Amino acid sequence: MRGAGFLAIWSDVEAHDLTDYRHWLTREHTTERVTTKGFLASRVFRAARDDINRFFILYELEAPEVLDGEAYLARLNAPSPWSQRIMPKLGYFIRGGGVMVARAGRGEGATITALRIEALPENPQKLAEALVACDGIAAVQIGATDEARTSVQTTEKGMRKDEGFFAGLLLIEALDEASLDATLQQARRIAPEVMDRASEAEVYQAMFALDARIADFG
Repeated sequence: MRGAGFLAIWSDVEAHDLTDYRHWLTREHTTERVTTKGFLASRVFRAARDDINRFFILYELEAPEVLDGEAYLARLNAPSPWSQRIMPKLGYFIRGGGVMVARAGRGEGATITALRIEALPENPQKLAEALVACDGIAAVQIGATDEARTSVQTTEKGMRKDEGFFAGLLLIEALDEASLDATLQQARRIAPEVMDRASEAEVYQAMFALDARIADFG
């Protein structure tokens, strides 16, 4: 990611809605988003666990101001018929966006964890650089959520139930699960003030990506 802003979303889908959800996500929704002014790219991940259909979506934004900008709010207040069908079915819905305060590494990893954190590190860049130095880590990003911009009431938000919120994002991208596990142990040693107030470290695998800078929407 190179954009200054981000939007992160977690959600669960029931098994009987999975095909419809995946088609909606890859054939309409992410295209709609990355063709909105200020959105640069979308990456979709699926939880490695097999007891639930859980997804994590990361959008790259030009700036955090995109979150409550005119173009995006117009989308959120005019959901497509397909979105109107899908949105009420999403469970465990957690959404937040803001500014990326630290980045380290090169490229992208296919095996990731996306931690919701309630305490940002005192020096985010120092933590990102320490973690990306671990074996098998491609990239580390740390974001600070903007509650005001994320919490704007829209038609789409009103269609969902019990939307969760979080203060920050710690994204660790690895080459494999063993490297990810070892790096999480290192994070707990060097940044307990962050990790003690973080969500469960679930493992996600890359599923789909769409970049407005290289995609052909013709």
